[in-house]
Amino acid sequence: MNTNLPLVLGSGSVFRQAQLQRLGVSFQTARPDFDETPIPGETAEQTALRLAVGKARSLAGRFPQALIIGADQVAWCNGLQLGKPMSVANAQQMLAQSSGQRIVFYSALCLLNTASGGLHTHVDKTVVTMRKLGSGQIRRYLEHEPDAVYCAGAAKSEGLGAALLERIDSTDPNALIGLPVFKLVEFLAAEGVEVV
Repeated sequence: MNTNLPLVLGSGSVFRQAQLQRLGVSFQTARPDFDETPIPGETAEQTALRLAVGKARSLAGRFPQALIIGADQVAWCNGLQLGKPMSVANAQQMLAQSSGQRIVFYSALCLLNTASGGLHTHVDKTVVTMRKLGSGQIRRYLEHEPDAVYCAGAAKSEGLGAALLERIDSTDPNALIGLPVFKLVEFLAAEGVEVV
């Protein structure tokens, strides 16, 4: 195993960067260039995995001798995929629709070894039960958590968003933030990178 390969996080997400920093591994970030439009007929889980792998592969030309982490998250509620709202108006609508509902978050992860072509993939499933929310609560939440517009389903669980949630069912609490850390540690170890 070549443990000298640089580690690249293929994401502009400050949330994922913070998660990876907490592991204490040396890495650099690069913004992937990949179309994130869902494909008709694709499940939320399939979309998340395709985007995670696509993001990593889109950086392979720039990093031909590296370990590239690709990640994406798609939320599913009431038969609809919920992506990142990207605006306060969209976030208000998403949160109103998901009020009192169960949302399934699919957090996809891949680790691409561009030197060997090896690819590790995983999709973590987290089920979140939202509290019943009034329009005033939604407005105040978005005023205090402006970054929520960059989170799938507009629910930023690691901040004030915790007040919106009634229950979280997950095998990896990190996955809801955007990076399934438990699996990432396993994938890195398989590529000769020991976190501890």
